[in-house]
Amino acid sequence: MKAIVSIIMGSTSDLKVMEKAATFFDEMGIPFEINALSAHRTPEKVEQFAKNAEANGIKVIIAGAGMAAHLPGVIASMTSVPVIGVPINATLDGMDALLAIVQMPPGIPVATVGIDAALNAGILAAQMMAIGDPVLLKKLHAYKEALKEKIVKANEELGQIKFRFKTN
Repeated sequence: MKAIVSIIMGSTSDLKVMEKAATFFDEMGIPFEINALSAHRTPEKVEQFAKNAEANGIKVIIAGAGMAAHLPGVIASMTSVPVIGVPINATLDGMDALLAIVQMPPGIPVATVGIDAALNAGILAAQMMAIGDPVLLKKLHAYKEALKEKIVKANEELGQIKFRFKTN
């Protein structure tokens, strides 16, 4: 089995956020790798990873970073593989990371999800790859249907809650 998605985080302290994408890939049967690489502490390793990602069969990169959140942009500057940035709430409620990731110069795009939204990054990565993969597309359809079913069930449960002035 060879990874087709790479999850990269600045340090293992980001794992509690980034593992949501890993769990999703496990559920979908998508081979992935997960590594800690720092744009500031191990820039040579980041460069080596980014420049070799395509040749190594990586189709999408998810990069999470907090505080000085340069990791997704640095990776995107060195590869044509799509990069999805996950801003991590380390300081300033994650707004510093969000702005650092989303404000990229022309020619260096980083798709950016919400603060701590690694699950959405995983889903977005799967949707990108599903364009050419009908089996994965079918799994995504089933996943989205299950989300709908959760809301239908929740609404049914809300219907059972009684209040004196509740009308439904």
